[in-house]
Amino acid sequence: MEPNRKPCGDHPSLNDVTAVVVTFNSAHCIEHLAKSLATWPHVTIVDNGSNDRTRDLVAQYLPRARWIGLDDNLGFGAANNQALAQVLTPYALLVNPDCLVGAKDALALLQTAHHWPQAAVIVPQLMDSKGRLQLNYGWPRPRWISRGPEAQGPLCVGNACGAVMLLRLDAMPTREWFDTRFFLYYEDEDLCLRLFAAGLPVVVEPSVRVVHVNRGSVRGSRPLQVEYLRGMHHAMSKILFTAKHQGEGAASRQRRLARLQSVAVLLLRVLLPSPRHLARAWGRVVGFWHAPSSY
Repeated sequence: MEPNRKPCGDHPSLNDVTAVVVTFNSAHCIEHLAKSLATWPHVTIVDNGSNDRTRDLVAQYLPRARWIGLDDNLGFGAANNQALAQVLTPYALLVNPDCLVGAKDALALLQTAHHWPQAAVIVPQLMDSKGRLQLNYGWPRPRWISRGPEAQGPLCVGNACGAVMLLRLDAMPTREWFDTRFFLYYEDEDLCLRLFAAGLPVVVEPSVRVVHVNRGSVRGSRPLQVEYLRGMHHAMSKILFTAKHQGEGAASRQRRLARLQSVAVLLLRVLLPSPRHLARAWGRVVGFWHAPSSY
C-alpha cells in the first residue's frame, strides 16, 4: 500500500469527523472527557442504559452533543453501530470515555487518513496516565506473533484496539461495522481481521499519542460486579472469536484448556486474595464454562 503524498484538496478539519462515545455508568469520566470534546462540532454519545448521572453530566458539560439513550445495555459494538448509522460526516472517531483525544490529535489522524486513502481504520499509539506505551496493535494472531520495538512511523497492522479508532465510513458498504455477537471485548479485533481479509488496511499513526486509562470507562455502585462481568465477557468473547475465525474444533480445544487455567488462577486468587482480581477470575471461570464453541 502506497500513501497518497499529493496535497489534499481541502485541509482536514473537525467538521469532517464525528466523535462517537459509548457510555455505561461513565459519569465519573464525563467532566474530564468534555475537556477534549467540548469544542468539537460533531459529538454523539450513545448510552447503554446507565443508571448513574451520565446523562445529566453530558447535558451539563457537553450540551451540544447528540444523545442516543438506549433502554438496555446492548454491548459496545451494538451501541457503536447505532451511532454510526446516524453519522453524516465522512469519518467517525470512536473514543472510549476513559480516553483524552485533543483536537490536534484528531486532525493528525485525519491527515494520516488523507495520506493513506486506502485505509479503512487509523489508530493512534495509546499510553497510560504515566506516559507508558500500551500494546494497542499487532498482527493477526493466527498468522504471526508481533515482536520488537514500538512503531517508528505509520504502518499497516492486523489488529488494533478500539479505544480510539478513526473510521473512514465509505470503506464499508454498511454502517454495521461491528459484529453484535461480541458483547464486550474482541469486537475490535474481529473487525480488524475482517478488514485485513478484505484487503482494507488498518494503519497505526504512532506520532499521535493518546492517554487511555485502562478499564476506566465503567464504575457504578457495585465495582466487584463490574469486575466479574468484565472477566465473564472477556472469556466468552475469546472463545467466540476463535470459533468464528478458526472453527469449532479450535474453539473446543481452547475452551477445555482455558477452563483448567481459569480454575487454577481462581484458586491462586483465593490464596492471595484481592477482591477485584478474585471477582474477575470467577467471572472468567463462568465465562469459559458457558461459552459456546460454535459461532
